[in-house]
Amino acid sequence: MNLNTSFQNAHGKIPYGMTNDYMFRAVLQSNNKVLRGLICSLLHLTEKEVFSVEITNPIILGESIESKEVRLDISVLLNKRTIINLEMQVANRLNWQNRSVVYLCRSYDSLTHGQDYNEAKSAIHIGFLDYTLFHNRPEFYASYKLINVKNYQKYSDSITLNVIDLSQIDLATEEDKIYHIDGWAKLFKATTWEEVKMLAAKDENMREAAKSIFVYNTEEQIRKMCRDREEYYQDLRNYERAISDRDITISSYERALSAKDEQIQQLHAEIEKLKAMKRL
Repeated sequence: MNLNTSFQNAHGKIPYGMTNDYMFRAVLQSNNKVLRGLICSLLHLTEKEVFSVEITNPIILGESIESKEVRLDISVLLNKRTIINLEMQVANRLNWQNRSVVYLCRSYDSLTHGQDYNEAKSAIHIGFLDYTLFHNRPEFYASYKLINVKNYQKYSDSITLNVIDLSQIDLATEEDKIYHIDGWAKLFKATTWEEVKMLAAKDENMREAAKSIFVYNTEEQIRKMCRDREEYYQDLRNYERAISDRDITISSYERALSAKDEQIQQLHAEIEKLKAMKRL
């Protein structure tokens, strides 16, 4: 049975989808067509505007990772002049703003000794998050640049921070839909082969991505690495939940102690009143 037939016959739950950061890395590293198509969508580029897409930090897929803390972000050199950092992050560590800025600045600081500042490559950090950064202003696809806070004059196009909120796909704009960014987000979030095949039927690059997801879900070593990542994030979520529960317990004790302190103060006040009345 060939790949196309096997893929078309696939049904039910996907073991590991693209929100798994190892699967995300495996698919985009192994299939340049998918990587190119995703970047074109995210940056609103046509295929003709992209002549080279090169991953500058490749890993050996399937090779054991010694540390679970390893970063699986993808560093891409676009058209020899723009550095793009792609990262899948589904666990909210409450530090994304600072973390993404640090990664972006590291990417931009690519000059070697003696190079002119005008030779610096522009840098773009693109984060795929499965949670909302700013709950007062939720947005599906946001782009941040250096601007004047008074008149919004753009200072530079050299650095850009983009954030795709996979939990807010319903907020996709018409422009997001024109460039199929919502389609990519749905593909990344898909949990069944039926969903994947439906999305793949609408876009050639997504069809390539879907086939790569299928292939890597059949490779035991890749599945093992994905499973390790799932276990790591589950441990992280359990730890965060334990910290949250502890903070709630401490807060409850603090409120109880505060209430006791108020009662004691009231009793002292009553006692002083009684003493004053006796003296009269």
